[in-house]
Amino acid sequence: MMASGLERVNENEMKAMDANRYATKKTIAQGMLDIALLTANASQLKYILQVGEQHQFYKLMLILISLSIVLQVAAGILLVIQSLINMHNPKDRSLGFTINHFIDAFIFLAVFCDIMKMNFGIDPAVPHRSDDAELVKP
Repeated sequence: MMASGLERVNENEMKAMDANRYATKKTIAQGMLDIALLTANASQLKYILQVGEQHQFYKLMLILISLSIVLQVAAGILLVIQSLINMHNPKDRSLGFTINHFIDAFIFLAVFCDIMKMNFGIDPAVPHRSDDAELVKP
């Protein structure tokens, strides 16, 4: 009888550990995706700055990419601040929820910027016509 009680406790501990392990893996995976998105934005910013005003939507793309990077960094800073808040204190919990709403809004806006910039296209494979380029006559 005692052994079966210990087995149940061990099973419950294993389930709790599995949930914690899942949450940890999920958090790490999400962090890696955030880093990948930030890296992609930095790469797109470099590309759009290299192409310059030859790109059809240069100013719009520059604004969208820059705004997306700023929103991602702001959300990251707020996430660090939120992790320092004691959620057991009701006053701090209210602040934590408010910060969480701002994080959600920043992430939503960053994703919106990313969707908009993808619709206007940054494709390095597509050559951009330069006004000072000479046309080759056959």
